[in-house]
Order: sequence, then structure tokens, then C-alpha cells
Amino acid sequence: MEKTFNGIIFDIDGTLTSTNELIFKSFNHITTKYLNKYYTPEEIISLFGPTEEEIIEKLFPGNADEVKKEYYSFYSGQHHLANLYPGMKELLEKLKTKKILLSIFTGKGRKAAEITMKKLSIYDYFDFIVTGDDVENSKPSSEGILKFINHFNLDKNKVLMIGDAPPDVIAARESGIEIASVVWDSYAKDEVLELKSDYVFHSVKELESFLSTRV
Repeated sequence: MEKTFNGIIFDIDGTLTSTNELIFKSFNHITTKYLNKYYTPEEIISLFGPTEEEIIEKLFPGNADEVKKEYYSFYSGQHHLANLYPGMKELLEKLKTKKILLSIFTGKGRKAAEITMKKLSIYDYFDFIVTGDDVENSKPSSEGILKFINHFNLDKNKVLMIGDAPPDVIAARESGIEIASVVWDSYAKDEVLELKSDYVFHSVKELESFLSTRV
């Protein structure tokens, strides 16, 4: 008998939302302004893990508070550069009509996560939100997954993580839940595929078709 899920955890960037261009431009806005330095996408991706605020505090130790304000101002003001993947909002709507508990587990800080979720009108679909600010150990630690499971006292066999990057796979495996890797916009597609996730999807439609039989 195929497994059914009553709790689903989503990553944000590269999973729900196309935000890489916005993130890269926001980051380079502050580095060119304050450091006179431009970073390639690969260099920015290599910094991922800590939250935006932690990265800023490390790179701008003398004026981190000022740089954070500049970052969020640009990130919010240029948010038209980001969008939901087509079909994603309809998928979330279907999951909610079936009373599935939905969570976010993202490495983004809470402020950036909330800006994106509210501007793209998906904030209210989620019952629980775990950001990089809400955990002691960011991905690939499973701490954020376990927070959701424990909060709702869920059976791990009925919880699914959906993400686009290797840390999502590692975190899901560490927690003991299944992982669906989505690679329609993954910055690390080859690495993800090498990890042999439980499920792999190349389009939102493929993911929606799968979930329609499992919830």
C-alpha cells in the first residue's frame, strides 16, 4: 500500500519560489555599495547556510545594522524579480482543502522569508514556519523538521519534506522522513540527483500529480 501524508514541509527558494535572481541582486547591491565588490552567483551560493543576517554580520562587522536595513529595503523593493512557480499556489490550495498540515523549513532568516511569503500571497497557507532564525543548527541539521513533527505530534511515516538542495535531502534523512527533491530550478541539480532521494520531480505538475494520490 502506498504511503499517505498528513504533514508536508516545504523549502522556499527554488522550491516554492523563483528567488535566486532577487537574492543575487540584493546581495550584490550591498557588496558593491559598501565593499566595492561584485560576487558571482557561485560565490553567493557558497555562502548559503547561515541566514542573511549572519552572513552580513560576518562580512560587514563594522556596520552590520546599516547594511541589513539596506539589504531588506532592496530585497523588498525589488521583489518583482521573484515569483511563485506556475501551479504552486493551486497546489497549496488543494493541500489545504484536504486539511494537510503545511510547514516551511528554510535557511532564510525570518524577515526575508516573511517578506517573500507575504508578497507572493502564500503566508496564510502554512500552519508552521521554521526559518534559520528559529533553530540552533541550520540545514542540513534536521532540527527544523523535528520542530514541526513534535509541535503537531505527527507520525514521521506520514510527513514529507520537499526541497531543491542537498541539505534538504540530508536533513530529511537525518530526521527519518521521506524526501521529495524538486529539480525544476535547483542550483545543485546534479548533486541532488546523486543523493538518490525517495522521489524526484522535474515540474510542479509532476509533484501535484504525485501528491494527489498521497494525501
